[in-house]
Amino acid sequence: MATAREDMRSPFRLTPEILLKAYQAGIFPMAESADDPELFWVDPERRGILPLDAFHVPRRLHRVVLQDRFKVRVDSNFTGTLAACAEATENRPSTWINAEIVRLYTALHELDAAHSIECWHDGALVGGLYGVSIGGAFFGESMFSRVTDASKVALVHLVALMRIAGYRLLDLQFVTPHLEQFGAIEVPRSQYRRLLAEALRYRCVFPREFGGELGVAGGGAGACALAALQASKVTS
Repeated sequence: MATAREDMRSPFRLTPEILLKAYQAGIFPMAESADDPELFWVDPERRGILPLDAFHVPRRLHRVVLQDRFKVRVDSNFTGTLAACAEATENRPSTWINAEIVRLYTALHELDAAHSIECWHDGALVGGLYGVSIGGAFFGESMFSRVTDASKVALVHLVALMRIAGYRLLDLQFVTPHLEQFGAIEVPRSQYRRLLAEALRYRCVFPREFGGELGVAGGGAGACALAALQASKVTS
């Protein structure tokens, strides 16, 4: 996949405010590796998105979500989620999350512009994801899973919360086979810019919960999330 990129060779330190402007312009930062102190801007020719009205919940995952195996929380441990996403694993020996990424996105979280969806089990953080929220767009950055299905459950809850809050765009940056099963697609840069501009017209507030800890009276968190997706839910 061709990707436009530009190194950030500047005497000025990148600020959270500049980073938010970059997202609104359709670009985002990455590092070559966790050990590389430099960042570069990325502007893919084809952008990965997940259409919210066509979100696909595989049948097996549907059952897992209903079982409420995990306690799902929002922003209860953003720094822990970010750190877990940056960890090297057997299946992911290196990541692009370096110290500068950690600094910037921690600052965005403090500005209420970055959020985490977390899955907990027996008091331990076992999976989740984080991303940036601007207007009616959410820019997914990274996810992790220490227990089978934990990151997938977090994604289901993210999309449910976005639909409830009226978001218009879930930006995935790039499409992977893992994300394709949920309905992720690629769109040309020009189309992405149009979708982004439309989403930024809205002023959505990222919700912290459905009620309680993503649960409602008479139903668990999973049932509540799936109910929010009912209009577009597809199982197979």
